Amino acid sequence: MIGRLMLPALLVVTCLWGCANLTPAPVGLATADTTDDLGKDYLIGPGDQFQVFVWRNPDLSSTVRVRPDGRISVPLIDDLPVAGKTPSDVERGMEEKLAEYVRDVKVTIIMVDFVGPMNRQVRVVGEATKPQSLSYRRGMTVLDVMIGAGGLTPFAAGNRATISRMVKGQPATFGVRLADLLKDGDLTANVEVAPGDVIMVPQSRF
Repeated sequence: MIGRLMLPALLVVTCLWGCANLTPAPVGLATADTTDDLGKDYLIGPGDQFQVFVWRNPDLSSTVRVRPDGRISVPLIDDLPVAGKTPSDVERGMEEKLAEYVRDVKVTIIMVDFVGPMNRQVRVVGEATKPQSLSYRRGMTVLDVMIGAGGLTPFAAGNRATISRMVKGQPATFGVRLADLLKDGDLTANVEVAPGDVIMVPQSRF
């Protein structure tokens, strides 16, 4: 008797668990024109921050943030291009520059804060609590992005939000129901994002 009573409950729990893990895409949400190369070496982008350690030369070591122009300036080196390069590439480039001043120079780069190059970012603009660019990771969803952006402001029209994406070489825009997702917990509104996506959250009409 107890077993028969528990069976429906187990079925309900199983269904809820399965439904909670589904992230169906809305109709018409197309796949971005990207090559899944995220397994390759990390490429530095504007806004990234890293520590530069110069062996046996603490006065040349520093922590720098990549400027919007993709360059950095450190002791003895001005306007060094680093965007689009791997940390190893930057290490070797700095060693070449510093070799003019330091014998047997050895440079080590340690990433501190990073978002990556533009084509590996997901950006949130408009009525998000913290509009920003986030580093894309495989399987990332709209919910992940909005958690990183701190959710919606009180003035946001969440269900009129859009995702802008390149599809077959052409810009395309798709609707996404952020209010249903964040306020009502409707997980059918949770969709995967792609590197390069821009999520626009408009202001509600009063």
